[in-house]
Amino acid sequence: MSRSILKINIANELDVVLAYKRAMQLSERLGLAQVNQTKFATAVSEICRNVVEYVGSGSIQFCLMEEAGANYLEAMITDRGRGIGNLDHILSKAAHAPTGRGSGIINSKKLVDSFYIESDFEKGTRVMLRKRLPSLAPNVSKQLLDNWVVEFDQELNISPYAEIKKQNMQLLEVLEQLGIRNTEAEQQLQEIRRLNARLQQSNDEINMLLQDRNRKNTQLHLVNENLDAFAHTVSHDLRAPLQNIYGIAMALEACIDAEQPEEALLVLPLLRQQAQKMDRLITGILAYSLAGRQSIQKNQVDLYTLLHQVVSSFKLPAGFKVHIPQELPVLHTEEIFLFQVFSNIIGNSIKHHDKPAEAQVYIACEVKEDFILFTVQDNGPGIPPHKQQEVLHLYEADSKTPRPFSSGLGLSIVKKIIQVKDCKLWIESEGRGSRFHFTWPTNEIVPENSI
Repeated sequence: MSRSILKINIANELDVVLAYKRAMQLSERLGLAQVNQTKFATAVSEICRNVVEYVGSGSIQFCLMEEAGANYLEAMITDRGRGIGNLDHILSKAAHAPTGRGSGIINSKKLVDSFYIESDFEKGTRVMLRKRLPSLAPNVSKQLLDNWVVEFDQELNISPYAEIKKQNMQLLEVLEQLGIRNTEAEQQLQEIRRLNARLQQSNDEINMLLQDRNRKNTQLHLVNENLDAFAHTVSHDLRAPLQNIYGIAMALEACIDAEQPEEALLVLPLLRQQAQKMDRLITGILAYSLAGRQSIQKNQVDLYTLLHQVVSSFKLPAGFKVHIPQELPVLHTEEIFLFQVFSNIIGNSIKHHDKPAEAQVYIACEVKEDFILFTVQDNGPGIPPHKQQEVLHLYEADSKTPRPFSSGLGLSIVKKIIQVKDCKLWIESEGRGSRFHFTWPTNEIVPENSI
């Protein structure tokens, strides 16, 4: 239930002062404590000053409000301005001690017990401020309210200004109603034209937002894949040299304890070799983690030399043979990419060969018009057709799903690098033996007269 007390038109700073004074008087007569009187009047003053500063004119209506068994002193401040376009943004700053534009709204909200604001484009803004009255507040009758209004009108310190307001109040209200009707009619016509004009624009914006969202989701997915690959690569590729270094360290400790310096000197080169291997792996991991996000420096790569380096990085089982052709091109490309591709494919053949003493791995290179075709063929157990795509996908090392033909992370690294180079990778296997084919850009071949 609501009972109106008085209304004040807000058009200048004097009106703001008057609204503040009336808020103080009403809150005092309704039994609010001094601190709450000041809070309520200050909130009223802040909102009224916003009306004068940003709109130019408005009004404030004081009421007694009863709701859910509680009584409130309410001030409703309205204007017919253009509305607040960034209202949600202003309200969201409430937790950050705002200053400047919009701070009046936020500060007022903190000073009252109940706050409500709504703002519509070209239809103005309405702000409701409420302060809860104490349970021992005096019982206020309509006659008492009327008497208060009369007393306010007779105050000497503002009587000249109040008389002018009193004489013009009714006329202003009539003019305001006429202006509102004319404005609303014009706004409705403008709104129809504006909505028709913006309908197509809104559809275009929605389509653009959807495309942008899909693009960002794709980018996020790629970033997550890169992070996942990086974490797994560290675990996968660094474990072996770390274990070797640990074993060599134990051997060195045993030599020292046994006072055998000659034996220790023989072990030291192995330690250095494993450290160099780890350094190369770390460099490769970092380079791979940047694939697709920034360019990796290219340099001249002799394939024959690189393949021998790859093979020498493995401890081949006795009888295991890797055949490297003599005639191979020189490329101007990312050396770490080629090293990772060949080392992972050859390492896959070594790891999964069921007869290492009879193992044969053949590397072939064929230069075609549009691409270079590399083939790495082995005579191992082969890969069933339904597993040939699965082995190229990354999976968790602790997966409980049996994957007897999967190379784990290694081949997923190969697939990623081939995708970065915009080339192709596929597997052929029927019965025993597997053939890994991948392409490489022909335009990276260094002409013989330039070598």
